This record gives sequence, C-alpha cells and structure tokens, in this order.
Amino acid sequence: MPEPLEPPSEALTHSPLERAILGHDPVYTAVEVAAETGLTIEELRRLWRALGFPEHGSEVAFTAADVEAVTVLKAIVDTGAIDLDMGVMLTRAVGQQMARLADWEVATLLQRVEEMEQGEQATGSRAGSALRLVDEVNPRFEQMLIYAWRRHLAAAVARLEALGAREEDLHTTQVTVGFADIVGFTALTNELSRDRIGDLVEIFESRCADVVASNRGRVIKSLGDSVLFVTGDAIAAYDTAEGIIRVVGRDPRMPEVRVGLASGAVVMRLGDVFGPPVNMAARLTAVARRNRIIIDQETADLLPDDQFETRRLPARPVRGFGMVEPLTVRRH
Repeated sequence: MPEPLEPPSEALTHSPLERAILGHDPVYTAVEVAAETGLTIEELRRLWRALGFPEHGSEVAFTAADVEAVTVLKAIVDTGAIDLDMGVMLTRAVGQQMARLADWEVATLLQRVEEMEQGEQATGSRAGSALRLVDEVNPRFEQMLIYAWRRHLAAAVARLEALGAREEDLHTTQVTVGFADIVGFTALTNELSRDRIGDLVEIFESRCADVVASNRGRVIKSLGDSVLFVTGDAIAAYDTAEGIIRVVGRDPRMPEVRVGLASGAVVMRLGDVFGPPVNMAARLTAVARRNRIIIDQETADLLPDDQFETRRLPARPVRGFGMVEPLTVRRH
C-alpha cells in the first residue's frame, strides 16, 4: 500500500551562503520528490541516506537539483546497466568521499576568509567574504572535480589490468600493503595546540601522499596519525616506506614514524582494501622501532636477495595471526 501523503510543512531555511552553494531553494518534500522521479519513498530514502544525509520527514527540504539528480540515477537504472542496489552502493561511495572533500575544502578556505576580512577586501562579515570566495572558486573547482574523477577512473582501470586481477574475481589482486603511523601521537595531542595538531596531520598526510604517488602507489585512507597505502610490487613498497621515513621521521620538526609492509591477496571494494595483508601491515607497526621498516615473510620473499638484506626477529604473538616472526629489512 502506498504511503499516505503527509501534511506539508515549512521549508527548511538556508543561510545566504548555503543558498549560494546549492543554487536553489528547497521546494519539495520527500513524498513529492518520489512522485516526480518515479521512485518509491523508501527507495528515495535509501539514496538520501547513502549520500550521508539525515531524513527530513515531511519537511520541504529538497530542491529542483535534488529531483534532477535522482532522475538521472533512475534513468541509468532503467537502462539495465546497473540495478538500484548498485546505484545505492555508488551513491554511498560518492557521498562518503564528497563529505570528506567538502570538510577539507571548507577548512582550507576558512583561513583565506579570515585573511580577506583582515585586509583591504574586507566585507564586514566572514559570511560576506565566504560568499565572494564561493563565487570565485566553486565554478572552476567543479570543473576540477570532473577532471580529477575522469583521471582517477582511468587510473583505476589501468591498475586493475596492471595488478593482474584474477578473472574469476575482479575485486581480488596481489599487492604489497603499507601502513605508516606517527610514533606517540596520543601523547602529542595532549601537548600540542589544536592548530598545531591540525598542521602536523596535514603535513604528515601530504608528505606521505607525495611519496606514495612518486612510487606509483596509491593512498587508500588517512586516519590522522596513520596512512594506509598499496603498491603493485614489494620493491616499490620498500622505496615508499623509506621515503616516508626520510621526509617525515628524519625531519627534526616532525615526529618519528614506523612502517609495516605485508604482501598477498586483497579484496578491493568501494575504494578500500581488505584482507590479511592489510591487517598484518597495521599490526607490524607495533613491532617496528622508530623510523624503521618491518615486513612479513611474504614481502621478504618478493625482495631480491642481491638488493636487500633481511633479518628475522624473535617470534611474538600478533593479534589475529598467532605467533609471527617479523623481519627487518634494509638495502645493501
């Protein structure tokens, strides 16, 4: 039985800045969007939750752009290329990444807003400067988003081919996983100001990302005090780990780091990776000394003996793996 129409409510109010970004005022309820697009109310709610937004009940909370976006997705589903469940999965991936990007953009531009209000471009309010910045930055930044998405989509397809994904499971591939973390981060957060912690994390993440990219790897996620990355071969993973130690751990202005490397088959799903090598790499960082690299046996087997020297450490319990004999490694 179709869900009964609910009595209309007042539209959600948006600040001038929100309206400038959205480009439209809310004029639809969820029930009206469902009627306009041909989705059921529950299908619409699934998509909205997948984007990462709370439900609005009977409030007038949706814009013409929301209707257009849902219509486009439904048209894709109607072609039979994907089903709605897959559409929800893709929507969730977009929502999660865009939420982080939006937070990152706002935090980055906030400093510029403060500078504008303290200089000759002052408008008398931070909201006024923010509006001006949105007008100047967002149209071009949207173009950059499309460009970056196309570039990363092409790179993802190339990785799938280059990493040799098995035909029976295109999500599974052989990689070396690296996990780098800051030594004593919890203690640092108790000693440093919030601004200094933010700067430290930004420098750590950006330097790690530069090193990973230069060695043809990929950052999977950043967790503030740690970075998870993957590479297609163990030598590149070692070079990445050594590079992170060089640009972070050996910089006297930065904290020391530890890096764990583990190799094997992983499942690649929605931009993330899962499997024993991921867990092992993270566990190995607890074993590593400051500014040192620790590897598992699988990674050691992939490193040429004529280029690398490994040394086995005493066996120790590793959560989820039982007794493990990690290895230290260095280049000849």
